Amino acid sequence: MKVKAFVFAGLALVLVGLGLGNSVAQAPTWEWTRTFGGRENDFGFSVQQTSDGGYILLGTTYSFGAGSGDIWLIKTDADGNKIWERTFGGSKGEWGYSVQQTSDDGYILLGETCSFGAGECDVWLIKTDADGNAQWDKTFGGRESDFGTSVQQTSDGGFILLGQTSSFKAGEYDVWLIKTDADGNVQWDKIFSRNDWDVSRSVQQTSDSGYILLGYTASFITKRFDVWLVKTDANGNIEWERTFGGSEDDRGYSMQQTSDSGFILLGYTASFGTEGSPDVWLIKTDADGNRLWDRTFGGSDCDKGTSVQQTSDGGYILLGSTCSFGIEGSWDVWLIKTDASGNKEWDKTFGGRGSDYGTSAQQASDGSYILLGTTSSFGAGLYDIWLIKYRP
Repeated sequence: MKVKAFVFAGLALVLVGLGLGNSVAQAPTWEWTRTFGGRENDFGFSVQQTSDGGYILLGTTYSFGAGSGDIWLIKTDADGNKIWERTFGGSKGEWGYSVQQTSDDGYILLGETCSFGAGECDVWLIKTDADGNAQWDKTFGGRESDFGTSVQQTSDGGFILLGQTSSFKAGEYDVWLIKTDADGNVQWDKIFSRNDWDVSRSVQQTSDSGYILLGYTASFITKRFDVWLVKTDANGNIEWERTFGGSEDDRGYSMQQTSDSGFILLGYTASFGTEGSPDVWLIKTDADGNRLWDRTFGGSDCDKGTSVQQTSDGGYILLGSTCSFGIEGSWDVWLIKTDASGNKEWDKTFGGRGSDYGTSAQQASDGSYILLGTTSSFGAGLYDIWLIKYRP
């Protein structure tokens, strides 16, 4: 479990500062907001608008379910009101990181399980029907710790999975790309190892039927990460790869192919931007992964980017977390809107006097923005899943 704890120190920003209690909130600036949780810790990682105008949320719950941490799937209506929820897990720990609605109106979930599978923890893929009932599930892994970070349904009806493996590795841990058919059966898989520590974050099928992968990579010698972008063909063979970084720690978390066939990347950088602290880092590349421009956003304290999407006007919406512009130095959810060249048009923070983290964002069909994160400022327990609908 040491590998998982190290790798997810960045992604699971919600794990920072545990123990902060609920407190007084700032004046609300959202269209609406909802929290989901119980007396224990509950974390939100992935959100998507569904075909009926509602939303599907995926995260992890310690308040409900069968064991010490279960995958938690929540379906809401267009106003964020819960329609149904499902938990998946056993007696040990499970985490849910990525969800997508499938072409049959069901859902595909990816995360990790320590209750089932072959090893310490395994990649866990779950397919549900439209009501969230499991239709099938598959585990992938070996004797050590393996977990999944990003999933997408592919054009052939199958699925592409990005994950992390310590069971099948050249370094300390490696990136693992798995292609399955529509029933979750493996068609092929590839291991990518650039350095001693190679970390996966995001995968997407590209317009040429290949795949683009984002993560970060470091060696035992430097002990600092660089953003790592990998392009493969339809069979998972590397076509090119690019790294972005400087003398300090730089990490990539979220990526999307853009309308010009290039790519937009989001993460954070300690090499560039405000001296002495990490800043949100936005990078635009061409179709071959060559950097066209980059922008940093941040202040004198820690600021991190976790989710990016191109918007209907050709610009970008960025979601992350800020300590520079929060309330009394606490973490706040930070939403940034840029134009097509990455210049900031506006930004907004959401939070209270606890710690609040943004993990996933999407422009909704009505032009507003739906944000998912985790809050200790509001809700019922220590940390709750936090869903925000915001219209500038």
